[in-house]
Amino acid sequence: MTLATLFWIAALIGGPVKEQTCLAATIYLEARDQPTRGQWAVAEVALRRVEHGRWGGSICEVVKARGQFAPTLVPASTPIDHPEAWNKAWRIAGQAIAMWQQPPSERRQVVPGADHFFAHNVVRRPPAWAQSEPVAVIGDHTFVRVASL
Repeated sequence: MTLATLFWIAALIGGPVKEQTCLAATIYLEARDQPTRGQWAVAEVALRRVEHGRWGGSICEVVKARGQFAPTLVPASTPIDHPEAWNKAWRIAGQAIAMWQQPPSERRQVVPGADHFFAHNVVRRPPAWAQSEPVAVIGDHTFVRVASL
């Protein structure tokens, strides 16, 4: 299955499944080779952005905001062809969405306050927007707080 087909099916189904699909696709594309904690951190950044509203009002709007996450940075023909990694991303996405529905004081946060991240294998130097102190480095991703939340 390709990314385009996955999003097409999710759009047909709609509702919570659509949102979980968008988050799972982001986790899969951004961090499928990362530790579980890193996958949770990617989900957390996307969910924090939804809550903030600056990048969109839904998970799908946030992860499809131009140039922000892998779903807009890779070709629509990108295959989703690692079933085990997809299933793990799907589970983490569902659990993260459920966690984020809790009051902020009850959420288990991996990267508190982080609203951006970058992958070390994609950039040689930290991007200009990543000049603040990192919230965490997990696997080959650095998580930072950029926006005033």
